[in-house]
Amino acid sequence: MKYKNIVEARFIERPNRFVAKVEILNPSNSDPGGESVIETVHVKNTGRCKELLIPRCKVWLEEPGTPNRKTKYDLIAVDKKNLGVVNIDSQAPNKVVKEYLELSSESLNIKNIKPEFAFGESRLDFYFEKSGKKTLMEVKGCTLEIDGIGYFPDAPTERGVKHINELINATKEGYDAIIAFVIQMNGIREVRPNIKTHPEFGEALERAKKKGVEVWFMPCVVTPSKIYISND
Repeated sequence: MKYKNIVEARFIERPNRFVAKVEILNPSNSDPGGESVIETVHVKNTGRCKELLIPRCKVWLEEPGTPNRKTKYDLIAVDKKNLGVVNIDSQAPNKVVKEYLELSSESLNIKNIKPEFAFGESRLDFYFEKSGKKTLMEVKGCTLEIDGIGYFPDAPTERGVKHINELINATKEGYDAIIAFVIQMNGIREVRPNIKTHPEFGEALERAKKKGVEVWFMPCVVTPSKIYISND
């Protein structure tokens, strides 16, 4: 997955979960001496991200060029000390998984990929047939890192628990079921449930594993302008 029109900035503050104020140091690449500007930007992640969005940290914005927007830019990535670029675009995980499934369909023996599949009282992220077996997949993006380990969620997620329970129900109806953690940062290969923040999610994940739900960790290659699932 690639972004267009990337701009570097410095984070100032986040007045609410939808927007942030940033300082764009050089808004005009054609004028290296141009003055900085303060811009209100859309944050493409409603999670807390408190360990990432620290005053004066480097961030990257995308200018999508969509007409009639309230904000000119989307905040999509953050530079975390000792880790590097962290993609915080909450829409990215599903997009990179779709790319991965399509590109790897032959090697994984996957066909008939259907996003946003209605099951029970939910819409799960993907349906596909793997080796001829009906399979449901729910995707979660991981942006929280502690001591070299990824953790999910970074805030309580009743929706996440509901989706895990739907996957458990799917196994009872003969589906294979997968919860896939897309790791939106470089060098992290494992995700653990953040039981300190949401113990119910950890309990639900353990129940799911005992019922046969697979857990996939999907490490990524991340730069300010792209993110894709690593095959290493």
